[in-house]
Amino acid sequence: MLQMFKSRLFVLIFVFCTMSVILVGRLFYLQIIKGENYLENYELTIRKTKEIPGTRGNIYDRNGNLLAYNELAYSVTIEDTITSNTVAEKNEILNGILDSVLNIVESHGDSVISDFGIVLDSAGNYQFSQTDETLRLRFVADVYGLTTIDKLTEKQKNQSAEEIIHYLCTDKVYGYGLDDEKLDKEYILKMVNMRYAINLNSFQQYMSTTLAFDVSEETVAAIMENKDSLTGVDVEEDSLRRYTDSKYFASIIGYTGKISQEEYDALDKNDKKKYSLSDIVGKSGLEQTMDEVLQGNKGERTFYVDSLGKVTETVSSTDPGAGNDVYLTIDKDLQEKTYQLLEEKLAGIILSKLHDMLDYDPSTAEDASDIIIPVGDAYNAFIANEIIDETHFGAEDAGTVEKAVYAVFEERKNAAIPEIINYMQDADAAAYNELSAEMQAYLDYISIDVLLEDTGILINDAIDVSDETYQAWTKEETININQYLNYAISKNWIDTSKLGDYVSEEKYSDSAEIYQGILKFLQDYLSSDMNFDKLLYKYLIKSGSISGAQICAIVYEQGVLSMDEAAYNGLIDGSVNAFSWLYGKIENLEITPGDLALEPCTGSAVVSDPNTGEVLACVSYPGYDNNRLANTMDSEYYNKLVTGLSRPFYNNATQERTAPGSTYKMLVSVAGLTEGTINADTLHFCNGEFEKVTPSPRCWAYPNGHGDLNVVGALEVSCNVFFYELGYDMSLDGNGNYDSDRGTDTLAKYAKAFGLGEKSGLEIPESEPQISDEYSILSAIGQGTNNYTVSQLNRYVATVANRGTVYDLTLLKKTTDADGKLIKEYEPEVVNTMDDISDETWDLVHQGMINMVASTSSFNGLEITMAGKTGTAQQSDIHPDHALFVGFAPAEDPEIAISVRIANGYNSGYTAEIGRDIVKIKYGLSGSDELITGSAAELGTALAGD
Repeated sequence: MLQMFKSRLFVLIFVFCTMSVILVGRLFYLQIIKGENYLENYELTIRKTKEIPGTRGNIYDRNGNLLAYNELAYSVTIEDTITSNTVAEKNEILNGILDSVLNIVESHGDSVISDFGIVLDSAGNYQFSQTDETLRLRFVADVYGLTTIDKLTEKQKNQSAEEIIHYLCTDKVYGYGLDDEKLDKEYILKMVNMRYAINLNSFQQYMSTTLAFDVSEETVAAIMENKDSLTGVDVEEDSLRRYTDSKYFASIIGYTGKISQEEYDALDKNDKKKYSLSDIVGKSGLEQTMDEVLQGNKGERTFYVDSLGKVTETVSSTDPGAGNDVYLTIDKDLQEKTYQLLEEKLAGIILSKLHDMLDYDPSTAEDASDIIIPVGDAYNAFIANEIIDETHFGAEDAGTVEKAVYAVFEERKNAAIPEIINYMQDADAAAYNELSAEMQAYLDYISIDVLLEDTGILINDAIDVSDETYQAWTKEETININQYLNYAISKNWIDTSKLGDYVSEEKYSDSAEIYQGILKFLQDYLSSDMNFDKLLYKYLIKSGSISGAQICAIVYEQGVLSMDEAAYNGLIDGSVNAFSWLYGKIENLEITPGDLALEPCTGSAVVSDPNTGEVLACVSYPGYDNNRLANTMDSEYYNKLVTGLSRPFYNNATQERTAPGSTYKMLVSVAGLTEGTINADTLHFCNGEFEKVTPSPRCWAYPNGHGDLNVVGALEVSCNVFFYELGYDMSLDGNGNYDSDRGTDTLAKYAKAFGLGEKSGLEIPESEPQISDEYSILSAIGQGTNNYTVSQLNRYVATVANRGTVYDLTLLKKTTDADGKLIKEYEPEVVNTMDDISDETWDLVHQGMINMVASTSSFNGLEITMAGKTGTAQQSDIHPDHALFVGFAPAEDPEIAISVRIANGYNSGYTAEIGRDIVKIKYGLSGSDELITGSAAELGTALAGD
């Protein structure tokens, strides 16, 4: 026995047993006694690595004035670190946390994020914030986690906003566990906003999601006090993008926002290493173009957190770097004043054409310049362009006048829809051309907007536009809609799959059943369609059933303008005339042309240095507030910009193309003189009509004509016959036969030489130019198929000014680092030099432009020699002409080149006045400090022709 105890085996067994007892005891202590405590700490005491975004660079004008910068703010964030056994359990925990955050944030006057694709209308119903169908479907695809809209099923594509909310709240796999039937819709939408944002980051471990931006110090304190119970919630310092005087520069600078999945996927492999899906990037304008320059270098922090998410130890840290600063060529003062000149001139034109009548047919005007603006159109614009919110008229808290208007509207809607459906039921109903203008408008809306464009029930690609029945409906207007749609069914132009529950699959072959399904669909669709509501309001206003005084009074009830009790009560009792009230509000710009979206309501101007291509001003009117789009998107505001009738999102200076009209005549003069078609002494006689072709185009001076003119005189008085003759002569072959293609080819050669065959070089989106390729005679006066942006016309007139050097236009002056050290200075880029053009040709063209300015009374007293050319472009007989002006100054040694356009601006004399005033402001000439008055501009004498 003693021997056994002394053996090595016994010793080993004893040691093993002893150690085992100790180990088991320790394990029992750790796992049973302290198990829950250690497990919690083990799960949440985790090493994390977090990116720290760099500070975005600033944007300045050419003189160092700040245009875009960053502002330190606090944001409430959350990291989804919740562990649970089931989806239901996690939803319950997470929703409880978010409910607490919502209460804390709102109790201190702040708001949670609201950039989800669904909003509540004033009646409290869910609606998509995007009315554009493609953008709406892109949002729906994102909800379902699909990469493209093509992968959506028909059922998903046709889901309503309410159905999307219901899916997100209740889906067993992906739902948020919210009872959307019992809980308040406003509350549900706020919770969905936060849950959806968290979901977008769910695949990125330890990625924080912002729940509320730019919160107050009170909110910060409350969140920090309750942090122990708010798992994953924190307050972070944030850098918010801000823009000064935003509406003047938004069309150039654009705005920033969170990178989308599509934008990230479009990056190449190397760029993907620089960006992550949480990054803030430029979404439009120079913010987007210069994003890599403006982006700061990311920092990185590695740290440990405890069970409450508090940092217990920082392992390593790399500070982020500031982005580079961008200096523009833009002159801030000139940009802002040019914008104001456009707005005040537009207001002046509107007031000069505004008449106190509810309805008007523009086809009765003898000339486009005689077209008036009935005040009924202005009253309707308050609803059509959403100055006031018609969806609020029926709300519980609606004002007295709102309720009265809504009662009239509701009665008419209840009658109008049955009227329309009954008419459509009748196969023997009156033809379209026998109907009232109101009923025609309803049928146009149904057949084009609803069935063709919005729903695709009418298949656009399937329709044979040459078909006799189609022509009888669309052109001849000799059949009714019943005949048209039943014929469309017989020709398989109808997509029955879009009719959903309105047509049973077994009866697809029954055309009568399909037609009845269309009618049932329309009855339901029109009942809840806001655009149809707007159409109803339009005709209620035209008929006087809803008065202008009521519309104006609602402006006060909805707080669009601060309450003026005297004016409000006067509008109601009739002591204040609605026409006079509206006239005064337009005059003092309380209601702007951009708000009204009448014709005219848009304008643009570009001012550049003809010796460098640097752009001093690039103005698009109306502008918008890009502060409301940066950082977190204001979805309702964005949607209003997208659908606004004055198209504030559309850069009129770089994206809207126009026929150049008579501003093209300098190019034609250069072509004629260089090709030898004319010389300085060539005279052409103008009797008011060019009779060498049929039909014979006329000069604006018809019937008296201009008499004999040389090229200088023709430019001065803008004689069309002289340039018709020039276009004709350039089209003659060696045998004296007229060949239009020969003329257009010659003109195209010079258009390309002037840079009009390509974009101007600007660093923001610009439409492609179009050089005319038909009818040389009309092309020679800037018509034909010529189409250019105002920016492209600016480069063209700058080339005329500098005698043949075509520069790329640029908005960029230089870039520097955060310490002001120069990184890059942008040099002028020459695209072409017109070396074959003689000095004499340039002299003649300049003289004609100088004479044009000198002979125009509105330029009298200008203390600087200026050269210019006006132009008009006809849109149609029922719309006012577009007005243009191009010019440069000083004429003898040009330093600035100017191009101005007012869409539907009636008369080019008005754009010439803007060009004149730009020169006055630029050079500080007499009266320049009195040009911007804050009210509608007085109009000078309209030009007789251009």
